[in-house]
Amino acid sequence: MKILRDYFLKEFLGPLFLSLGVLTFVMLIGNLIKIADLIINKGVDIFNVAKLFLFMAPYLLTYTLPISALTAVLLSLGRLSSDNEIIAIKASGINLFKLIFPLLITGTLLSLVLVVFNDRVIPYAHFAARKTLIEVGIKNPAAALEPGVFIDSFEKYILFIYRIDQNKLSNIRIYEPQGDDKPTRTIVAKRGEFVADPEKNMVKLKLIDGSSDEPDPENPSNFYKLNFKTYFMTLNMNNAQDSKEINKKPKDMTIQELKKEVNTVKKEGIDPSPLITEINKKISLAFSCFVFILLGVPLAIMTKRREKSINFGIAFVVVGIYYLLLMGSEALSLQGQMDPMIAMWLPNILFILIGAFLTYKICAY
Repeated sequence: MKILRDYFLKEFLGPLFLSLGVLTFVMLIGNLIKIADLIINKGVDIFNVAKLFLFMAPYLLTYTLPISALTAVLLSLGRLSSDNEIIAIKASGINLFKLIFPLLITGTLLSLVLVVFNDRVIPYAHFAARKTLIEVGIKNPAAALEPGVFIDSFEKYILFIYRIDQNKLSNIRIYEPQGDDKPTRTIVAKRGEFVADPEKNMVKLKLIDGSSDEPDPENPSNFYKLNFKTYFMTLNMNNAQDSKEINKKPKDMTIQELKKEVNTVKKEGIDPSPLITEINKKISLAFSCFVFILLGVPLAIMTKRREKSINFGIAFVVVGIYYLLLMGSEALSLQGQMDPMIAMWLPNILFILIGAFLTYKICAY
């Protein structure tokens, strides 16, 4: 029995490390393309880019480890099943569950490791990445901005830039809300560029060939249009300069910090659902390792396929369904339509029930 248990584990661990390496590398390549764009096209300091890359990498493991566990169990047990080794084991009177059990223990251990990782490492890395992005934004504002989206990173203003080529901006719209019952001030310019002064903690936006809605001094609710050839705006980034003043978002917090925040917002009469959702998400995502192995074992034995492409396809479908369910449940939780604890554990519960039923079937017959 011990020899067979070791054999099952050995067959599983090889594909696990291989899949983990391949998946992490592929996802890192996706980030490398963005990082290359920051260095080549936006002129960001390579030291800051390296820091960003380092801080982004741990986040990938939250997803690559569970997916690798599923892929490994499909590849290893799929081969054993297609070679009729599973049938031979069952025909010998050996209880199949006793051979599967070490894989489930491995999935539980991986999940517990990922709980600690999601609670300690990911929040630290996420917060550090945000601080680095703000540093990049102060030194090179254009690098931190995306064209074609509304940008509300600057106090008082909302920017919409159609095109950003290094520090050259094209077709710029700037909106300055004036408060309730007052029209929004709008500035439009054909071209522009950022002039950064990190020492003075200032970022100026130089606008060229545009027009501005200026308030009428006698009646501030009315505006008159002012055309300009060159116009300088000072954008406030004071809050971003001192990293100590950056408030942590839920993703930047440990579970302990989130629990403290829940108590604080409850005392202020604010709905803590987003914070409770984040706590449960950190833990439920970690336990997807165990869930994927529990479901993957019977799937591999029942499908009896040793082809890597088919097993990767099955893994892709299972993972796709799981994360779609998770995103849907999270949306319902954040909208207050479902209890956060139930919502964030719903995909795990469904997959565990299906996995347990299928495991019982393959072990019983």
